[in-house]
Amino acid sequence: MATRAEFHVLDGSDARARWKFACQRVEEAFLAERRVLVWFDAEADASAFDDLLWTFADRSFVPHEIVGDASDWEETPVLLGHAREPATPAQVIVNLASDVPPGVAGAELIVEVIDADPARRTSGRTRFRRYRELGIEPVTHQAGG
Repeated sequence: MATRAEFHVLDGSDARARWKFACQRVEEAFLAERRVLVWFDAEADASAFDDLLWTFADRSFVPHEIVGDASDWEETPVLLGHAREPATPAQVIVNLASDVPPGVAGAELIVEVIDADPARRTSGRTRFRRYRELGIEPVTHQAGG
């Protein structure tokens, strides 16, 4: 199966709204029984997203862990990473980092969430071109809000 890259473009520039949209995509992938990796630039971002993933919706439960030194996280369906790629490849990668995440060639789907923040738009355009260079044809969806 060929890897797909979907760019979801939001109208606003609120970082929390961008992350809540990402939480919804993570939950959808989890409910579809897909192994998910959410990728970040820094440990602090992974930690903040960890907190949000527990609280973004009243009735949601998405089992997840931050990739660390322990080996027990390898069986968790949703992993949050920033420096180390999990040994088990993800089927869905939700990228909240500024660069193309590791492991894209083995994923079924890469989800990019872009908002109106100028720096995030610029890095999103760079990743869009990079995916094309990797032979992955990205598609864009206007997500509104």
